[in-house]
Amino acid sequence: TSAPKKQYVAGEGFRYLGRGYRLLLVDEQDVPVKLEQGRFKMRRSAADHGRDHMVRWYSEHGQPWVAKRVASFQHRVGAEPTAVSVQDLGYRWGSCGKGGLFFHWRTVLLPPPIIQYVVVHELVHLLEAHHTPAFWARVERVMPDFASRKQWLKEQAGAFDL
Repeated sequence: TSAPKKQYVAGEGFRYLGRGYRLLLVDEQDVPVKLEQGRFKMRRSAADHGRDHMVRWYSEHGQPWVAKRVASFQHRVGAEPTAVSVQDLGYRWGSCGKGGLFFHWRTVLLPPPIIQYVVVHELVHLLEAHHTPAFWARVERVMPDFASRKQWLKEQAGAFDL
């Protein structure tokens, strides 16, 4: 099931790292969007392009958060990416190529345990290209409860969009 499209109006709910935050429109602030005092604040003049501003915010703020999680798991996986990027990946949560890891900006809307599963999944892809038994065995060694996280993502994914 997919979520209804967001409205960029006061009171609309947005997620970040699994938690919900309400949107407050403000007349003036130094950036189009910020997360402050438990709410997302958006300049009223930015609301017409609200989705673009939110995607940019998620990408910019999510990248260091995700990169930190990659760093915390890379030694356990035994793979070291050349780069970590957060961007739009269409329908995929993550991908890897030329040694780098790429995560969809929507990933940072998910609860941290689910983001960690996506991180481990992509790190293992640096060692195992395909979803073979060896791939899943490596994932399980690092994250024994990966199957429940994977299932949660499959069932809940549609609710995490703008």
